[in-house]
Amino acid sequence: MEDLSLHILDIAENSVEAGATWVKISLIEDRKTDLLQLEIEDNGRGMSAEECRQALNPFYTTRKTRRFGLGLPFLLEACQAAGGQLSLESSPGQGTKVIATFRLSHIDLKPLGDIPLTIIALIAGHPEIDWQYYHRRNDWEFKFDSKEFKENYPEIAINHPMALKAIRNFINKNLSLIRREHDRG
Repeated sequence: MEDLSLHILDIAENSVEAGATWVKISLIEDRKTDLLQLEIEDNGRGMSAEECRQALNPFYTTRKTRRFGLGLPFLLEACQAAGGQLSLESSPGQGTKVIATFRLSHIDLKPLGDIPLTIIALIAGHPEIDWQYYHRRNDWEFKFDSKEFKENYPEIAINHPMALKAIRNFINKNLSLIRREHDRG
């Protein structure tokens, strides 16, 4: 995969397939520690310790539509290529948390990609799920919560084109603000 947003899309889709009703995606960039941390957490059906070990094997999948499960192994490879690591926390009935770390200064760190478009694609494809997106760069942070959006704008479906445009603009604006502050520092 060319960028981290595609990894996020793939792992979040795994959450959907695992029956999650909420998914939290967090990106934390910290220049002081030279660390980028990606977390994707859900309340899906979860996995046993053995399933977690097998999930990192590209030749293991629980899907019936294909014989390979490449999402987590590809993310693990991207982490290792950029001096990081991947951990998987899960237990049956309790959901799953994927934590991927990368060295920010590493030459092989993949670009973030189009994060707003990724979040919009997830919302558009699965409007029934509560999506949370949190992004922090050093001391600047923001979050988006689709549940809050639905509560604040009950008259419009969250996957309506106007709602998706407003959400994308909100995310883009906030990412621009934290990038601008980052560039000043």
